[in-house]
Amino acid sequence: METITLKLSGMSCAACAHSVEKAICAVPGVLQCNVNFGAEIATIRYHKWRTNLEKIQAAIANAGYSSYPQSDGVINSVEEDKKSAAYLVQSRIITRKLIFASIHSFQIILGSLPHMIGLHSSFIPPVLSNPWVQLLLATPVQFWCGAFFYRNAWRALKRRTATMDTLIVLGTSAAYFYSLFVTVFPKLFTSHGLVADVYYEAATVVITLVLLGRLLEHHAKSQTYKSIRKLIGLQPKTACVIRDNVEINIPIQEVPVGDVILVRPGEKIPVDGEVIDGISSVDESMITGESMPVKKQPPDEVIGATINKTGCLIFRATRVGRDTVLSQIVKLVQDAQASKAPIQRLADRVTGWFVPAVIAIAIATFLIWFSIASNFTLALITAIGVLIIACPCALGLATPTSVMVGTGIGAEHGILIKGAESLELAHKIQTVVLDKTGTLTEGKPTVTDFFTTKGTQFNNEIKLLQMVAAVEQDSEHPLAEAIVKYAESQGIDTRKIQSLRARNFQVFPGMGIQGGVSGCLVQIGTQRWLEEQGINTYRFHKQKTILEATGKTLVWIAIDGSLQGLIGISDALKPSSKEVVKNLQKMGLEVIMLTGDNRASAIAFALQLGIKRVFAEVRPEQKAQVIQSLQSEQLRQSLVAMVGDGINDAPALAQADVGIAIGTGTDVAIAASDITLISNDLEGIITAIQLSRATIRNIRQNLLFAFIYNLVGIPIAAGILFPFTGWLLNPILAGATMAFSSLSVITNALRLRTFQPKMYF
Repeated sequence: METITLKLSGMSCAACAHSVEKAICAVPGVLQCNVNFGAEIATIRYHKWRTNLEKIQAAIANAGYSSYPQSDGVINSVEEDKKSAAYLVQSRIITRKLIFASIHSFQIILGSLPHMIGLHSSFIPPVLSNPWVQLLLATPVQFWCGAFFYRNAWRALKRRTATMDTLIVLGTSAAYFYSLFVTVFPKLFTSHGLVADVYYEAATVVITLVLLGRLLEHHAKSQTYKSIRKLIGLQPKTACVIRDNVEINIPIQEVPVGDVILVRPGEKIPVDGEVIDGISSVDESMITGESMPVKKQPPDEVIGATINKTGCLIFRATRVGRDTVLSQIVKLVQDAQASKAPIQRLADRVTGWFVPAVIAIAIATFLIWFSIASNFTLALITAIGVLIIACPCALGLATPTSVMVGTGIGAEHGILIKGAESLELAHKIQTVVLDKTGTLTEGKPTVTDFFTTKGTQFNNEIKLLQMVAAVEQDSEHPLAEAIVKYAESQGIDTRKIQSLRARNFQVFPGMGIQGGVSGCLVQIGTQRWLEEQGINTYRFHKQKTILEATGKTLVWIAIDGSLQGLIGISDALKPSSKEVVKNLQKMGLEVIMLTGDNRASAIAFALQLGIKRVFAEVRPEQKAQVIQSLQSEQLRQSLVAMVGDGINDAPALAQADVGIAIGTGTDVAIAASDITLISNDLEGIITAIQLSRATIRNIRQNLLFAFIYNLVGIPIAAGILFPFTGWLLNPILAGATMAFSSLSVITNALRLRTFQPKMYF
């Protein structure tokens, strides 16, 4: 399977997106296609041995649109400059046509005022009321300013579909050609007792207003990409590399992995790498959100786009191009903006048949009024009004624009949301399950207590500690690292520990480890695990009670099947943990703690945070089962979110309705999650949920407006009020309403840019 993302151009409404989607899905080998009108992006999944990019692009071209592969997270300044230049050219063309159309429309309206509202004034030159003059003014507006409406409508006709441009062309052309016929053959109307009025102003003003709406929409939509452009703008364009002891400035795209790079104070770090020389502090706030600069020295890692503050750093490039942290962030945001939320499916189904339905309503309106009133002008004006006022664009833009802004704002707050579905689901979360180690705590445990048995050959603390450290040095667990550091702090030489490397080292996930040292079997792990091995742990009952009461983690030590020691380890709470738990509870969420610690210690720890429900002594493979049990609880209508950072959290993150990974955790955990917090700050959980709620609220407002607009506007344009009030919607007013409907949806979506998370404590 292959998945590609194509940037589309030429779409003018949501019906266009529907047409593109149908054209791509018709290509043999395409499994799935998602066209996002707001983002102007197509995400396609296909069998690479049955089709290819060229065939897919050819299908898009045959449908009348153009496409090119999206940068896929690769930050290319040249490409971005080209996009900006193309955007300016398009804006200038629309602006030029808008000015021309406005001048001509204004003159036609002045000339039409006498027959429109019976206004006669010396300020209105009589020549402007001449139908031939109005024809001369209206023709370039109709066919030059409205040229791309005709082009797009013709393309749609060749595909046997209809779009928003079809409605505009039908409505304005009906008004223009009817007026042209009246201008050329006025006596044909007067001889039958009809008024030979022309409606050039309806055609030209509608085109002018639609152009104005397109220009404003063009500018407003560009604001939805502001977050992406802001992220891309973080990366410097050049890097100072050292080759053969010579410093060379080269474009960042030409930096390969392994290059040695020099960064001076105040400069941005160009790519990700590992420090090989120098000491400095680095401002990583634009990536991690952490305000305090981080000290960097060999062999620390540095992140591209962060700012070197104090000293010179020399580092070796380890990740470049699409592999850098910044590029991955850009890619995640791009993917999220290109995805569709479940709430959008209704709007997509509606827009699929919207334009054909509007054309049918317009024809029916014409026939009904003509048969009832025998008035061709009345029938024509109502039909034109229906064609002009209908707007599928508002429906098509309602969801994607909000999603684009929401995911972009999330990235600015250090929250990466993998897709629109994750963004939508997060607002339904009612239960948040928090892993303990590395999530609620700093993940840097420290040994605080060490007890040994008396009257055995291993009662010597140093000797026992050497054997324990010899086994623990082969483990990657944070507790193992803490024990080895404690041994070194007690004066045990690191070389001595390394020389006693354990034989037959084994790991029992969530339970403990064991290995042979100096001919003895050393087992280190939980009380439950040792007791399963038949080892009596009652000897440390008193110490266990004291340590558990203070919320410390207990590590039990046995040698050759006999209990020999007990270690107490404390992992400091993150500064924000207590406040975050209180805020989540204040938001009406149930907070649950999940840990592998023994129950007494876990409960003592949870009490410090105000967490009432705890799952303790949970092995890694059981964490997903706990999440599953929470999801299947009776009467539970809410969704469960899991927050974690380790490899053993990945199954639970994947099982949860919404998985939230701490960005400082493992790549596996991040890959399994739906939302990633770039920084280590748990406040991102609150921000993510509140952002989801704000975005869904915004989407609902947009959809409500779009549906009400069309449900109310189309009947009024069809003349439903005329028999009761004598009021008929002027096509000019219909055009103005249609032009600003899409703009109002986008403007409402852009209100999300003012989003700020609310903390209750």
